[in-house]
Amino acid sequence: MRPKVLMIGPGRKVHGGISGMVNNYYDAGFDRMVDLCYVGTMEDGSKGKKLFCAVRACFLFLIKLPRYDIVHVNMASDSSYYRKSVFIRIAHFFHKKIVIHQHGGNFREFYEKELTDQGRNKMKKVLSMADAFIVLGMVWKDFFGSIIGKEKISILPNAVQVPEQSGKEYGLHKILFLGRLCEEKGIGELLGAASVLREKHPDVHLYLGGVWEDETLQKKAENLAGFVTDLGWVTGEMKEKYLRECDIFALPSYFEGQPVSVLEAMAYACAVTASDTGSIPELIIHEETGFLSPPRDAQALTENLCRLLDDPELCRTFGERARRKVKTEFSIEDNCRKLLNIYENLMNQQNK
Repeated sequence: MRPKVLMIGPGRKVHGGISGMVNNYYDAGFDRMVDLCYVGTMEDGSKGKKLFCAVRACFLFLIKLPRYDIVHVNMASDSSYYRKSVFIRIAHFFHKKIVIHQHGGNFREFYEKELTDQGRNKMKKVLSMADAFIVLGMVWKDFFGSIIGKEKISILPNAVQVPEQSGKEYGLHKILFLGRLCEEKGIGELLGAASVLREKHPDVHLYLGGVWEDETLQKKAENLAGFVTDLGWVTGEMKEKYLRECDIFALPSYFEGQPVSVLEAMAYACAVTASDTGSIPELIIHEETGFLSPPRDAQALTENLCRLLDDPELCRTFGERARRKVKTEFSIEDNCRKLLNIYENLMNQQNK
């Protein structure tokens, strides 16, 4: 019998990486591999809308819970942790098998700097309720292993559908960014780098795909409208269009879990420069499948972008290697099989 899984996380229309990964599962047909019900616990919008969504999700979760054997919790830090801890406690009370799937890139700082000793003890208790604990990379297995032990922890990287290969043109000097448009994503450094690079490469153009969360940076981008284009939040065919057309992808974030956007850029054979943070170094091998630079280091970012703009063949080499790496290590089909195996192991434990 197919595992019966009640999965929770942000609404599937929310602008963020977890929603993107959940949608990747649906696009890959994972809901046909398992008996899957998804409950969105958060929506974009006002505080009132978010509160209504959380309350509604709690009632829906309680109604659905009896017919499901496994509860899969997609979690990040801050409010996501507090919100999801309620659902974890409920599932634990009703003796359900619990999978905690940790996505957040800022969890270490949240745990070490924002929680009190009492808060950390409560977190350890909540996270220990998991029967299986999924992280995105080895750096996260080490971190969460120090809290709950490594016995339950599995590494399951994010994954994407790899498109059919098409002729990618390099040397176009088109730089793409996908994600939230805010300080923590390195947008200030990226806009500054684009301004400097334009002096040497007048045809350079930066495309920003995302939703603005910082008015100051938005105004700065508007002042650079001659070579910076605000695409808004892009999905579907529009996102595919820019991933195919842009030869360079940049993600200079201050912190990350394991960004789906980088995997998407690699799958479309973009030459990537990204921050050396979270599990990104497991995707981008410096000077092999792309460039890495320290977070907040505007000069290193500018130098990496300059090298890519100067050398179309280097872009091609990085892009082709990156695509091969995604195809062999980060395909959504392989990810689905591994997640199904985690579920089946839990079901076998329950039936013993």
